[in-house]
Amino acid sequence: MIGVIVRFRYRADFDEQRIRKLAETAQGRFVRLPGLRSKAFTVDLEQKEALNFYVWDSKAAAQGFFTPELIERVTSLYGTRPTVQFTDVAALVENIPSA
Repeated sequence: MIGVIVRFRYRADFDEQRIRKLAETAQGRFVRLPGLRSKAFTVDLEQKEALNFYVWDSKAAAQGFFTPELIERVTSLYGTRPTVQFTDVAALVENIPSA
């Protein structure tokens, strides 16, 4: 498994509500996305940043998703260019309630 940390750092133009709206609007696009196990959209008020964390089945799936075109598109949406960091997932705990 591969984790990907996508960090959007802001300065004076940080807008928590805008970031939350972006997350709410985009959330459905990631449901059943091939190779993606999970994604979390986060907002850090103290650091003035949005941080999205992905867990992918494989490095190939993760790298295939994060194309230069995608980076340009999210830069436009978030108003700042993100850093993208790939990292190995040593273990994952998923506590999904049963129906």
